[in-house]
Amino acid sequence: MTYLVLARKYRPKTFSQLVGQSHVVQALTNALRSQRLHHAYLFTGTRGVGKTTVSRILAKSLNCETGITDQPCGVCSACVDIDAGRFVDYTELDAASNRGVDEIQQLLEQAAYKPVQGRFKVFMIDEVHMLSNTAFNAMLKTLEEPPEYLKFVLATTDPHKVPVTVLSRCLQFNLRPMAPETIVEHLTQVLADEHVANDVQSLRLLARAAKGSMRDALSLTDQAIAFGNGTLAEAVVRDMLGSVDRSHVFTLIEALAQGDGALVVQTCESLRHLGLSASSLLEEMSMVLQRMAVHQATGQTAASDDPDPDMQRTADLAKVMPTDETQLLYSICLHGRADLGLAPDEYAALTMVLLRLLAFKPAAETEKKTLKSAPETVTVALTPSDSPLGEQWLSVVQDLVKAQLIQAMTRELAMQSQLMAQADGVWHLQIESATLNNASNRERLQLALQSLGHAVSLQVQQGPVQDSPAQRITSLQQQRMAQAQSDILNHPSMQHLIKEYDAKIVPGTLRLLDH
Repeated sequence: MTYLVLARKYRPKTFSQLVGQSHVVQALTNALRSQRLHHAYLFTGTRGVGKTTVSRILAKSLNCETGITDQPCGVCSACVDIDAGRFVDYTELDAASNRGVDEIQQLLEQAAYKPVQGRFKVFMIDEVHMLSNTAFNAMLKTLEEPPEYLKFVLATTDPHKVPVTVLSRCLQFNLRPMAPETIVEHLTQVLADEHVANDVQSLRLLARAAKGSMRDALSLTDQAIAFGNGTLAEAVVRDMLGSVDRSHVFTLIEALAQGDGALVVQTCESLRHLGLSASSLLEEMSMVLQRMAVHQATGQTAASDDPDPDMQRTADLAKVMPTDETQLLYSICLHGRADLGLAPDEYAALTMVLLRLLAFKPAAETEKKTLKSAPETVTVALTPSDSPLGEQWLSVVQDLVKAQLIQAMTRELAMQSQLMAQADGVWHLQIESATLNNASNRERLQLALQSLGHAVSLQVQQGPVQDSPAQRITSLQQQRMAQAQSDILNHPSMQHLIKEYDAKIVPGTLRLLDH
């Protein structure tokens, strides 16, 4: 017996079998039950989401020998013939290859004759946006006032190209792309019926690769079964799809969070030798970063019974990378995929895309700034204040930053905290942000202090902060800025310009620079 591919074997034959389109099913079933039938329907959506399938089920519902029903029997001659594509009163026209006015006129000539076998004639025009303007004009009159026995079903992947005169005459339904979870659930059922061994991670890879198309998911599953000699395993499916292992993605994101450019370059070179797709890597990174951003915004962690082993690693990375860097890296990955094709070397472009985040990281040294103006530059050195509540902690934090022992979230914990007390080798810090005060950040900061020679342990509590290194630096910057503005205005050269040319300093042109 000839093998029937999964996409055809498991094509839905009733509304109840249709997956992921409950909003369309509900509207059509209610219309069929109440006999409130429109004369023209327009189904829109991406490829493989069920536009043609819905059309055939609707044609069966209208012509089933049991009567107009939302549950066609599937065994009468009308249902069987429609499924087989030989029902004389159901006509499918592919507008991609039959887009001229002659083909449409030939179709409309059939509208003058009553159904031969069924209750209704159903004209289904696929990819209707491909019709020429003259073909649309030829169809308008019949589309607006068809005979009572005629139903139009139009389908398109691009409704914006359909004339508004046609749209206004149709009842429009948008079939949504399938969620990956919906695809995984359906594939699980299909593979159980086919007695094919599989694992969840392999199905997740297939669902993501399908990009919302159930037909593509089933076709890829067919290919994976053949590639894996009758079984589905994560490694086999990754190999077939050319997907990047998530471990590489996590390594890169962690290296970027820590500012480790050498590890980023090393990992990119490893991926080059493995022959994996750079575009696939950026796509996987975007998906992980999106989950990280959601975790950072909601604070939710993965449930303990979640079968996805990547969820906990994603949650851990969300705590390490600052929120603004997560958003920036997500944007860089999205736009970076377009840059890959412009470079002569795909992986050189990938390396540049990832290193772009490091170029936007805050400078490590914050203790010295320069003030620059149009006529001349005034250099201002920032030094700790003379007050002992906070002077020591500022100095220690500056040393940690200068030695690059703290970065990202750990650096923020140190900069935003206040040293409250020191006793018996224990330093007591206080910080307002609960997000920064987590075990990972505390441990990293304590290890950094010990690396600098401070044999101490840390106790960090949440509370108001009045004297943190960040506050001191900001205050000193404001003081130095005010002093510098005064020095510049009183400088002889500036006084001359003001007197002779009525010169003024443009607000915002004086700024502190790294020095």
